[in-house]
Amino acid sequence: MKEYQTITEISGPLVFAEVDEPVGYDEIVEIETPQGDTLRGQVLESSEGIVSIQVFEGTGGIDRNASVRFLGETMKMPVTEDLLGRVLDGSGNPIDGGPEIVPDKRQDIVGEAINPYSREYPEEFIQTGVSAIDGMNTLVRGQKLPIFSGSGLPHNELALQIARQATVPEEEEGEDGDGSEFAVIFGAMGITAEEANEFMDDFERTGALERSVVFMNLADDPAVERQVTPRLALTTAEYLAFEKDYHVLVILTDMTNYCEALREIGAAREEVPGRRGYPGYMYTDLAQLYERAGRIEGKEGSVTQIPILTMPGDDDTHPIPDLTGYITEGQIMMDRDLNSQGIEPPVNVLPSLSRLMDDGIGEGLTREDHGDVSDQMYAAYAEGEDLRDLVNIVGREALSERDNKFLDFADRFEEEFVQQGYDTNRSIDETLELGWDLLSDLPKTELNRIDEELIEEHYREDETAEAVQAD
Repeated sequence: MKEYQTITEISGPLVFAEVDEPVGYDEIVEIETPQGDTLRGQVLESSEGIVSIQVFEGTGGIDRNASVRFLGETMKMPVTEDLLGRVLDGSGNPIDGGPEIVPDKRQDIVGEAINPYSREYPEEFIQTGVSAIDGMNTLVRGQKLPIFSGSGLPHNELALQIARQATVPEEEEGEDGDGSEFAVIFGAMGITAEEANEFMDDFERTGALERSVVFMNLADDPAVERQVTPRLALTTAEYLAFEKDYHVLVILTDMTNYCEALREIGAAREEVPGRRGYPGYMYTDLAQLYERAGRIEGKEGSVTQIPILTMPGDDDTHPIPDLTGYITEGQIMMDRDLNSQGIEPPVNVLPSLSRLMDDGIGEGLTREDHGDVSDQMYAAYAEGEDLRDLVNIVGREALSERDNKFLDFADRFEEEFVQQGYDTNRSIDETLELGWDLLSDLPKTELNRIDEELIEEHYREDETAEAVQAD
């Protein structure tokens, strides 16, 4: 293995070195500083006679006397089932004081694209225990469903609630009864030490850590490491899903920090910037991550993704949410107004969407009435929202009795259906029964999106109204 002492330039997280033989793209590099520290990096660009290297731990301590060794292989993640219950840093090294990881194998972190012909269509329900998601924007095994949030909104609390509560109902009904085939991979990028402590406290307090693998890249860790963290997390997920038959839920937070790291490295490489200074290849880069969700024919396991991103300035046309929305199958939108009203979690179901919901609900999956109830609640809540604007102009007294019922429905929908706190775990049956409870406040004639047989079975007549009719 050749050792070079030919560093010509250091620029931000990048080191440029001269070489006398071809070096592979993405090859792993070891740099030994004059102080005796060994830093790891990756070849970012390789041309004749010179290579640029991004250093994972930052370029502090590197000078022209540092020596560079090219290891001849790309970055690999040591994977084993024993990773469950472990906490790792953003480069995949254990930071929980536990034993060294003895891997079953080492897998390339770039992953292999799933052959489209071998993909199995996602159509099995994952129960998160959150009514606004389960009832209105159902998550399906193998789906990628991002949460679009804003700075200061409680997206981390929602992520922790999903990590704690998410189950595959079939597994619960299995022989062992504890849904042990479900695993959570939690990849945190650029979070503060305070947020990291909150995450770890919650994982340990609730026992969720036992079925989780946690990757932590903190805000003061190098930006370069931030690019590696989601790839390590997804490599671990693919191993557990497709080789150990787990149903894996991958939660990645915060993708905005990941994209900022891309922009920072692009600027250091003096690339021509794209929209708002982000690299022109950001769409491709995000797709390489998001498209690693899915199911494969003949394999029991699945990889489901919930990436979380904070929209800069709450702008959903910003490049990060915009490109994410193109690639993923819907989005869960968090709302600042609902948050200020104290609604937990503040999910606005109107702009939220799960494109695979229709295939993951219904008889044999959730319940026969799920689709109709969801459509009817959506329509009634949308009408109630429109009427709120009208009330601001003409006052509530000017509205008809019918309109007032829709206004009341919108209020109750937010206060009883969406509002549930971060510790309440509702089954899909509880969510749908709550939906019927709210819809029963509306006249039967207004339930025009629900099958009549289902109305007869589930609609709850107001007892006082029945008594008046009897008189």
